[in-house]
Amino acid sequence: MATDPAELTHRAQAWLAEDPDPETRDELAELIAAEDTDELAARFAGTLQFGTAGLRGELGAGPMRMNRSVVIRAAAGLAAYLKAQGDGSGLVVIGYDARHKSADFARDTAAVMVGAGLRAAVLPRPLPTPVLAFAIRHLGAVAGVEVTASHNPPRDNGYKVYLGDGSQIVPPADGEIAAEIDAVRSLADVPRPEAGWETLDEAVLDAYLARTDAVLTPGSPRDTKVVYTPMHGVGRDTLAAAFARAGFPAPTVVAEQAEPDPDFPTVAFPNPEEPGAMDLAFATARDTAGVDIVIANDPDADRCAVAVPDPGTPDGWRMLRGDEVGALLAAHLVRKRAAGTFATTIVSSQLMSRIAAAASLPYEETLTGFKWLARVDGLRYAFEEALGYCVDPAGVRDKDGITAALLITELAAELKQSGRTLGDLLDDLALEHGLHATDQLSVRVEDLSLIADAMRRLREQPPTALAGLTVTRADDLARGTETLPPTDGLRYYLSGSPAAGIEAARVVVRPSGTEPKLKCYLEVVVPVSAPQALPEARTKAVTALESIKRDLAEAAGI
Repeated sequence: MATDPAELTHRAQAWLAEDPDPETRDELAELIAAEDTDELAARFAGTLQFGTAGLRGELGAGPMRMNRSVVIRAAAGLAAYLKAQGDGSGLVVIGYDARHKSADFARDTAAVMVGAGLRAAVLPRPLPTPVLAFAIRHLGAVAGVEVTASHNPPRDNGYKVYLGDGSQIVPPADGEIAAEIDAVRSLADVPRPEAGWETLDEAVLDAYLARTDAVLTPGSPRDTKVVYTPMHGVGRDTLAAAFARAGFPAPTVVAEQAEPDPDFPTVAFPNPEEPGAMDLAFATARDTAGVDIVIANDPDADRCAVAVPDPGTPDGWRMLRGDEVGALLAAHLVRKRAAGTFATTIVSSQLMSRIAAAASLPYEETLTGFKWLARVDGLRYAFEEALGYCVDPAGVRDKDGITAALLITELAAELKQSGRTLGDLLDDLALEHGLHATDQLSVRVEDLSLIADAMRRLREQPPTALAGLTVTRADDLARGTETLPPTDGLRYYLSGSPAAGIEAARVVVRPSGTEPKLKCYLEVVVPVSAPQALPEARTKAVTALESIKRDLAEAAGI
């Protein structure tokens, strides 16, 4: 880490000399002139690390921020990696969202690819991430890049890399690309022609939309009234087109959040899971007669959130957890006689393992993220609790908030036709497999060392009991397991308690891979003997989860 003021200034001036962006040049020049050592140290303390999530960070000047200089180096490293793999003349497809600088980063990537001897094609405009994931295999590309920070705050942007199988990169590819990025010494060494790449037309989007029909059953009911928000992102037009093709009624769009806006003015965080993010959608639903469900995409539309009517809540609507939507879609696909492996991650609910077992379907658990889920052999359906669902892996080998929205809307229509709701189906699943109740303890930090301290504390003094439930097994996932590669995480299996009505419980603790958060995933299973026992079972589950949360926070020192 460079902390000497003279060294910081020297590094900043060298960066400034080759920065191609007038905005970040001016920003950095002002910091140098002001001799703002603290800010320069923050910008030049190292470099943004390229990993299995690609790059993601705050926009700004310097190697610790997202900017054109960092993106050009990343693109050059990816191009060098592809050439080393024998794909030096292949096609790279590039997509981008509507965030600040996304179009610039996409254009720079295309220029670098062409300059390196590859071919490049850029999607016609800001489009959902799943369109890019689809286009890679549809066009026979050797790689794809999506410029997006998904649901991060407005000040962030990111750079997600896929290889030719349409899946996000995993080790060792990420490390090999990172090494090639590190080998880029000067931007002057990176050829960047002014032209030579292709801007794709609407045909690629039309092909994606034609594929979305594959997730629905021909002739299935389509009478679902939906309120929809794209959360100031890029999902609206694609989702509306997919709904129209499928024959669903046009969703009522939340007017205040309908247009792409990189400042996300109506939400603190553009993530449907965050408190308050769905308030406008619920208000629209209350003002619209006959609404069956509320659907939200995150800004790049690879995630899908669902809410159902609930008179017992202040808003009149209840957000379903990702685990609940994941189980509903799994049950729906089982009834459609889907064949193949059902998969989820180690932090998601274990309910789907019971659904798959009852249907005699293969089931797998992977590390967190679709970069792992997409690689499951024979995959038919995958979900993760963070609102990500892959319902058509033959079309998009990644999470896809558009096709997931179609499938949950079809399920709601089928249930509606028989006088039932998504909540009724959740009750059925609880009666058959036990109530699987989940919650999260999520702590956002400014100082990342607090996360490392919490993980160290749990490793040095692991809890022996949580909420009075004995820890029967503790896995330090950093060591890896027979089925999982190493990752920074801890997993605890807890005994049941007949007195408390708990069959079993599980806790997973891990640092977030994309945000400055420590995330703890909690699950309890409560057996349910009859429909009238469901309210009591839910009360027991909530009590147990709150108690686990308190004890875990104390053990971790958070």
